[in-house]
Amino acid sequence: MVRYLRKAEKPLYLGTNMKTEVMLDKKQERKCEKIDKALQHLAEHETKCRLCPRECGIDRKSGEKGYCQTSTQASLSHAVLHLGEEPVLSGIHDCASEKTEPAFPRSGSGALFFSGCNLKCRFCQNFQISWFNRGEKMDSDELASRMLSLQNKGALNINLVSPSHVIIPILKALQKAYAWGLHLPVVYNSNGYEKAEVIRQLEGIVDIYLPDFKFFSPELSGTLSRAPDYFRFACSSIKEMHRQRPFFVCDEREIAREGLMIRHLLLPGQHEDSMHILRWMAQNVREGIALSLMSQYKPCHKTPHSLQRSLEAEEYNLVVEKALDYGFETMFIQPEPFKEGEHRTPDFSRQNPFDWS
Repeated sequence: MVRYLRKAEKPLYLGTNMKTEVMLDKKQERKCEKIDKALQHLAEHETKCRLCPRECGIDRKSGEKGYCQTSTQASLSHAVLHLGEEPVLSGIHDCASEKTEPAFPRSGSGALFFSGCNLKCRFCQNFQISWFNRGEKMDSDELASRMLSLQNKGALNINLVSPSHVIIPILKALQKAYAWGLHLPVVYNSNGYEKAEVIRQLEGIVDIYLPDFKFFSPELSGTLSRAPDYFRFACSSIKEMHRQRPFFVCDEREIAREGLMIRHLLLPGQHEDSMHILRWMAQNVREGIALSLMSQYKPCHKTPHSLQRSLEAEEYNLVVEKALDYGFETMFIQPEPFKEGEHRTPDFSRQNPFDWS
């Protein structure tokens, strides 16, 4: 099954919402119990942080900051209904045509954009928040309220964007949100630079894993993200995600409920790197996953000269054809690389960071 992603949709900005305690159902109760255990296992990282492969070892409780420049509190840039994610996350069934109408009313993915990042890619289009940490520090009550607000606005899921470095405050907020009535699937939307032992603590809590799989070459990942060991850690963490969620499951509306979707953004001149990533996925996690191949690359922020151009259609098509040859069961592709003027780079200095029509 191959589906297409639309290039531009318009999300809505949301504020906080009132909270009311409710009786937990069995699923929420089990999740809260698992969060308790996860927080116990992860507590040591608040005073000696080794949550990610950087292993900075800093004491967040005393105010020290490592590579991600984050304290014990999560900093949130925006909470929005995101209509530009893959169809099964945002509610569009088939975006092959701009005239396509959804079979069900779309309501968007409830995206929470966290500030800071443990990877900091030089070409990152979210550099205002990933590099410059633009956002507002929030305690667990405030963060849980944002989750409930998104749910009450009709979000299809709670989409945690860049959660790796703030997973402890996120878990604390989720626990409160469940007590106040949260019942949506939780999406772990990460850069893939993770430790498998940390991901293991999220079993039964995260419903949908949505990692990027960015690099194969140590030289490329070292140059672009100062992480020459990226591929090794991405492989082990994605294997763990697949162990937990081996099947990509959608409901009768074709909205994702659980599973693993791996994203790969193609970089200009690096299609061979993409081929290595596809080969590894085909050999290790092909069964049951969804694959999203993205053509929307645009040079941003500190992009080196060698990548200061757009992706060419031929480069993208070569990778898509190889993915089809490997027989991935569910794929999301974009019809063609984005042209100049089609990009909708977010501006996180605005209330609505996306200027989509």
